[in-house]
Amino acid sequence: MSGAVASTTGQPEGTRCYAAEQLREAQKRLLDLSQSLVIWRARVEKYRSENRLAAREAFSTLQKVRRDLAEALSETGLLLMEAEEYQTAQTAGKIRDGLLGFDLMSGNYRPVYDVLHAFAGKLPVEGTTNAAIIGRLMNNVKMGYYPTDPDNISLMLRGIQFPEGVTTNLFDPCCGCGKALRQLAQGNNCYAYGMELDESRAEEAQTRLHRVGFGSFFYSRVSREAFHLLYLNPPYLSVLNESGGKSRHEKRFLIESLPTLAYGGLLIYVIPYYRLTPDICRVLADNFNDLSVWRFTDAEFKRFKQVAVFGIRKRRDQEPQDTLWLERHAENPASIPSLTELPENRYALPGEPLEVPVFQGEKFNQKELKQQLRRSASFTEMMSRRSELDDGTKRPLLPLSISQIGLVGGSGMINGLIECDHPHIIKGRIVKVVRTESEDRFNYKGDHMGEEIHETISNKMIFNILTPKGFKALT
Repeated sequence: MSGAVASTTGQPEGTRCYAAEQLREAQKRLLDLSQSLVIWRARVEKYRSENRLAAREAFSTLQKVRRDLAEALSETGLLLMEAEEYQTAQTAGKIRDGLLGFDLMSGNYRPVYDVLHAFAGKLPVEGTTNAAIIGRLMNNVKMGYYPTDPDNISLMLRGIQFPEGVTTNLFDPCCGCGKALRQLAQGNNCYAYGMELDESRAEEAQTRLHRVGFGSFFYSRVSREAFHLLYLNPPYLSVLNESGGKSRHEKRFLIESLPTLAYGGLLIYVIPYYRLTPDICRVLADNFNDLSVWRFTDAEFKRFKQVAVFGIRKRRDQEPQDTLWLERHAENPASIPSLTELPENRYALPGEPLEVPVFQGEKFNQKELKQQLRRSASFTEMMSRRSELDDGTKRPLLPLSISQIGLVGGSGMINGLIECDHPHIIKGRIVKVVRTESEDRFNYKGDHMGEEIHETISNKMIFNILTPKGFKALT
């Protein structure tokens, strides 16, 4: 369950639990809306005999308040599932269904108000006993991440048909230690790419995958339409960042990683079944063909409620596609078939080879830089030209001047044995020469005022030459 890790989202340490914050807001919203429901019903009754137009407008507002309440109950149910409060989440759904069927012109609003008020009071927010559940979840997040178990990966792998004679590119935008992607790629003529925020896990992933980018996927650069398969198991225990911004990362990862997948490529999207919300189902239906949903094996599903969504990327439809069939999986998980039922070779990967010209993580990675330089044609050409210059005989374009000879000699570049008709050993060195000059000083009357001393420091080049006939020093 690598999706339960806040650290893979790019969130800084010290962030707060998204569910805890949202449940507190949900509680306040439910209380406010339940009170508004009663107030607007009273206004409808007040204007009913006095002002029919005002009564009609009040009734429209009353209907809107009910819709807002139903939406708030649905969102609260999702948050409760995230906090593993499944029975309370089911209660939220029952109250929503009852509210939608309630006669708004009824004169008995007291039971509705009492039920909503009591339900809001039982939500696991800070300061209540049930809030310990959320604290436990956050402790799990701080402890580390939980990779998808190998047995379910094997079941997914059975449903993939790899093309013969083509090296396929696989990509995991939040790869953790790289175990899941390695299992998918191993022995299938694949090139495995991963991105990971946590540096220690990224370093471990480099021992398993071909290329690993360090840092958040959201601040990385990756080629578009370059991968045959996108394995996406994003963090779904979302958090609030330091600036107070809120986001669901299972949706953000889906939207932002989708362009890296080639048309005709396969998406494997691992999320909890209850996160098949209308907005996510809309993204899936509009961008993928042949969608199917498969439940993890019993033990894993009982622990993490995860499903794997398979789909083939298509060009986005102009007309919105039906998503109700997909959304129903979130309401009835028992109807989702198990991964054990996924047919062998159910999904075929594209048979065309693809290039990945750009794969750059957010942070500098020395090993990844070596990979990029090795693949760079311009760098190879530059190094070959440098080798040609180093190997060739180097002669100056024009004769060296005296000053240039001094620089070359002083730097030691012509020291050593000189093989010629008269072999000799040469050693060049530079010494400082101080010259002192004195100048008499007189005042305006012509009286002698003393001497002014001037010192001039200059460099002198000395070549010491040892020949068979003796030692010489040239300056």
